[in-house]
Amino acid sequence: MPKFVTIGGQPIGNGNGTYIIGEIGINHNGSVEIAKKLIDAAALAGCNAVKFQKRTPDLCVPQEQRNILRETPWGLIPYIEYKCKVEFEKEEFEEIDKYCRAKGIDWFASCWDIPSVDFIEQFEPVCHKIASASLTDDALLMRINDTGRPMILSTGMSTMEEIRHAVSLLDSERLLIAHTTSSYPCRPEELNLRMIQTLQKEFENPIGYSGHEVGLQTTVAAVVLGACFVERHITLDRAMWGSDQAASVEPGGLWRLVRDIRVIEKAMGDGQKRIYESEIPVINKLRKN
Repeated sequence: MPKFVTIGGQPIGNGNGTYIIGEIGINHNGSVEIAKKLIDAAALAGCNAVKFQKRTPDLCVPQEQRNILRETPWGLIPYIEYKCKVEFEKEEFEEIDKYCRAKGIDWFASCWDIPSVDFIEQFEPVCHKIASASLTDDALLMRINDTGRPMILSTGMSTMEEIRHAVSLLDSERLLIAHTTSSYPCRPEELNLRMIQTLQKEFENPIGYSGHEVGLQTTVAAVVLGACFVERHITLDRAMWGSDQAASVEPGGLWRLVRDIRVIEKAMGDGQKRIYESEIPVINKLRKN
C-alpha cells in the first residue's frame, strides 16, 4: 500500500506538503457569485483545493422530511424545495470549473448518491470525497471506487469496524482517510485529535483531518500530529444563513490558518539532531570547551 497518493499533481503523505482544502459545501446558498468569492478567498489564502457537495434531492431527502416547512432566504418553503434551490447543476458547475482553472486551484465534490457521482464525473475531478454520512453506503462507495480517481474517506460518526469495512471496499492505492467528528460546530473535547495517530497505526494510507470546530489552533495541532491534508468549511461571514456557517472559517482566518500550517511544516524538521550554522557563533561565544 502506498505512503502517498497524488491529487491534482501533488503527492499527499510521506512527508510532502499539507494539502489544504477549503470546503465550500453548500455555504454558497445557491449563488454562483458567492461561490466565486469563496474560491477567491481560498486561492488568496493559498489553499490547494475547494470542495463542493452534490446531491440528488429526490434520492437524498427522506419522504417524511420533504414537506416540512423551513425558513430560508427564499421564505418559508418545503424542505425538498430548499434542497433543490441550493443544488448547482451543469451550467453552474461549468462556470465553477472554468473559474477554478483560471485561479489555479483544484476543485472536487462530496457526492451523496450514485447519479451525483455520474454527474460530477463529466468534469473529471481531481478526486472524489466520501462524506462521513456515506461511509456505510456500500453501493455508493463501490461506484466511486469504479471511477479510478483518488478518494478521500471521512470517518465521522463511524465505528472502527465500519471504517475497516469501508476501506476494504476501496482501492488502497488511491485512498486517503480523514479523521473527523460530525458535530457542527464540534466541541474541543470531542475532536479526539489523537485518532489521527490511531488511524496512522492501523492503515498505511495517508491520514488527514476534516475539522468542524470553532477556531484555528486545533487544526494546526492536527498537522503537528501528522495530518497530511486538512479540510475546513469556509464562509464569507459566519453570521450568514445556513447550517454550516457557524462551524466555518472566514477569509481572514483561512489566510492565517494556511500561513500557520506552512510555518509548522518548516518547523517540524526531520527529527535528526544536528548543529546548525546559526549556532556556531553562539557555541564560540558561550562554550569554553
